[in-house]
Amino acid sequence: MDYKPVPVGVDNFEHLVTRGYYFIDKTWFMKELLDKKGSVNLFTRPRRFGKTLNMSMLQYFFEDMRTDDGTKKDNAYLFEHMKIMEAGEAYLAHMGNYPVINLTLKDAKQPDFTLAYEALKWQIADEYARHQYILQDERLAAERDAYMEIRMRKADRSAYNNSIKFLSQCLEKYYGKKVIILIDEYDVPLENAFAEKFYKEMIGFIRTLFESAFKTNASLEFAVITGCLRISRESIFTGLNNLKVISILDDKYAEYFGFTQEEVRKMCSDYGLSHKYDIIREWYNGYIFGSANVYNPWSVIQFIDDLIENENWYPRSYWANTSSNNVVRRLIELADDSVKSELENLIDGGTIEKPVHEDITYGEVYENMENLWNFMFFTGYFKKVGERMGADDTRYLTLAIPNREVRYIFREKIMAWFERKMKERDLTRLHTAFVNKDTQTLEEELTDILYETISSFDESENYYHGLVAGLLSGMKGYRTKSNRETGKGRCDLFVKPISRRKEAFIVEFKTTKKIKELEAKAKEALQQIKDKKYVLELEDDGYELSGNYGISFCGKDCCVMYQERAMP
Repeated sequence: MDYKPVPVGVDNFEHLVTRGYYFIDKTWFMKELLDKKGSVNLFTRPRRFGKTLNMSMLQYFFEDMRTDDGTKKDNAYLFEHMKIMEAGEAYLAHMGNYPVINLTLKDAKQPDFTLAYEALKWQIADEYARHQYILQDERLAAERDAYMEIRMRKADRSAYNNSIKFLSQCLEKYYGKKVIILIDEYDVPLENAFAEKFYKEMIGFIRTLFESAFKTNASLEFAVITGCLRISRESIFTGLNNLKVISILDDKYAEYFGFTQEEVRKMCSDYGLSHKYDIIREWYNGYIFGSANVYNPWSVIQFIDDLIENENWYPRSYWANTSSNNVVRRLIELADDSVKSELENLIDGGTIEKPVHEDITYGEVYENMENLWNFMFFTGYFKKVGERMGADDTRYLTLAIPNREVRYIFREKIMAWFERKMKERDLTRLHTAFVNKDTQTLEEELTDILYETISSFDESENYYHGLVAGLLSGMKGYRTKSNRETGKGRCDLFVKPISRRKEAFIVEFKTTKKIKELEAKAKEALQQIKDKKYVLELEDDGYELSGNYGISFCGKDCCVMYQERAMP
């Protein structure tokens, strides 16, 4: 069966419609914007939740688009058969009726301020070039030279500080109408500047640019701005009394960023993948915007596209490769024992409660753990599952990890962090204890390491198996082999000396949820080695001496037992 192409990475509304991509209709967004009549609307949503496509849709709906010679382009055909066409003439009268400035700031992700500033100049210059036809009008003769200096990126800093307002004034003079301004990913330059340590310079430029565009701009009809965080303490929007901030905590506009359950069900049905809906829900559902249940659109689209090619395709964390996941790494690195315990609880499917405040700044994210938890909530790593008002009028949210995709990100980052920590750790004492059969020291070393890491991985035997195998893999003069078929079953771990004159080791792991069962489980592991005849591989491989380790785990505690075994 022929299906519409899946719009992987398509964020241009015209391309999506004219090239026949599958489209989930969000056009009622325009009606709601017109109904609510916000002057400056800031939408904060996680990365890859459809913000850029929505901004493109707004542009094609509202803009009185022109060709290079000023000829009007009719974009009404793009919205045929879409929901907005049912809104009535009072709304459709706004279609193609405004000059529009559309800027994205995402390209300002550069290693220093000079390059970031140049990238922003390019973006502004490109928008000037898009509207250059207005200079054909003699009414703009006085503005022509200043306009072209910005267009050619030759203007001074003050001109770029005022460039959005100036373009608005020029467009209003040409059209005789006030201007709609769209700014996408406004906080990307700020996040990047903080990471690259030129935050103060960037915040100064963005503040001045926005003050002139939104505070003192008489040519403004209304504005829509998108980003991940509300930035207010830096006074980017100083004195802007008509700013409306719509965050993931608000019910307004909740269903326009991300896919709803009904939309995902229909998409699965349209592609003959209804039987895959449950796994899509487990992996990519779980976000709560206002009171709406929302799926990650980026990941749903990617997974469905892969399933069309191969129905046996396994889900993966597509979002991990697109979002800035350094924040997870920083959380883990900064975590004390209390935070590690909270992370373990979250990964196990539990919840935590934290005070919430929406005006975090990038300069404050890592000042304390409270800010970091808030930052991660607003950028999509946690979902709200409950809330209450404290006695001090502080709002508290109950948070959980939204789905398997985000849980996977945490697990991968935790494991990568732990591997780095182990590479830095001196494991000589552990290795010596293992070879010398010093079970007490080995037990102490393993327990110490377990208390350092975040070991909440369902307390599965596989986790502990991988942990010990990794710790022993760098032992000089020995090779480790995991899960080899041998004898009557599958041995957990062989540790073989390069010299067959030395003693080889068989290691079997057990887990328990009861601390009092640790010793019994270690004995059970030793008995399994004997019963399953795991020693046969060592005999076949020419080893004359071997010893058996039974190691049991209960959370961060362990029991190590050793049993000598001489070969006949």
